[in-house]
Amino acid sequence: MEQFSLHERKRQRLFLFLCGLFLTNALIAEIIGAKIFSVEALLGMAPAQLPLGDQKLDFNMSAGVVNWPIVFLSTDIINEYFGRKGVRRISFLTAGFIIYMFFTIYMTTTLPPAEFWLDVNSTDEAGNAFNINAAFSRIFRQGMGIMVGSIVAFLLGQLLDISVFSWLRKRTGPKHIWLRATGSTLFSQLVDSFVVISIAFYVFGNWSIQQVLSVGTVNYLYKGAIAILATPLLYLAHYVIDRYLGKENAEKLAEEAAISTFV
Repeated sequence: MEQFSLHERKRQRLFLFLCGLFLTNALIAEIIGAKIFSVEALLGMAPAQLPLGDQKLDFNMSAGVVNWPIVFLSTDIINEYFGRKGVRRISFLTAGFIIYMFFTIYMTTTLPPAEFWLDVNSTDEAGNAFNINAAFSRIFRQGMGIMVGSIVAFLLGQLLDISVFSWLRKRTGPKHIWLRATGSTLFSQLVDSFVVISIAFYVFGNWSIQQVLSVGTVNYLYKGAIAILATPLLYLAHYVIDRYLGKENAEKLAEEAAISTFV
C-alpha cells in the first residue's frame, strides 16, 4: 500500500511539473510574442531580401518562438504518459489563463501613471524624449487582434497536435516515439504559424498577404527545424521519467495513457 502510494505521489508530481512547464512557457510566449525580430540582425548578416511576389522575404520571427519549443515538447510528453485527456485539460486551462492574462495586462495599462515615474524616465540613454507610460501601454496592450489570434491558434494547434499524436500512436504502438512527437508538431504548427499572424495582423491589422506568408513561413521553418532537432531531448525526457518513476511503472503509465486514447 505504501509502495502504491509512493508511486501515485510521484505520478502526480510529474503531471504537476509538466503542466507547470507547459503553462509557464505558453504564457511567456504569449507575452513576448508581439515583438518581431530579425534573424539576420541576430546573426550579424544583411537582410536576405528573397523575392516573394511583389515584396522581399526577410527572416523575421515572433519572439514567442523562444519558448514555444518547450510547449511542444511538454505537450508530447504529457500526451505520452497521461493521454489525450491530460493534454486537453491543461490546454483549455492554459487558454483560460491566457485570456485572464490579457485582460489583467489591459487593465494595468489604463492605470494613471505616477508623476515621479514619468519624470525619472522622461529621456532614454541617448537623451531623447521618452514617454515610458506610452511605451508600456504600446508594448503590453497588444490589441484584440493578437489576443484573438493567439487564443484561436493556440487551441487549434493543440487540438490538432493531440489528434495527430493519438492517430500515429495507434498505428505505431509504443515504438517510434520520434515519429508521433515530431509528426504531430510539424502538422499542428503548420496551421498555428499562419493562423495567429493572419488573424492578428491581416484580419485585425494592416498586413498584406505577402507579409503574413513571409513571417508565417519563417516561423514554421524555425518550429519545424526545432521539432526535429529536439528529438534527442524527447528521448532524454523519457529516460529521466523512467528513472524517476521506475521503468516498469513508467511503461505501465504510458500503456494506460494509450488505452485511454484509443477508447
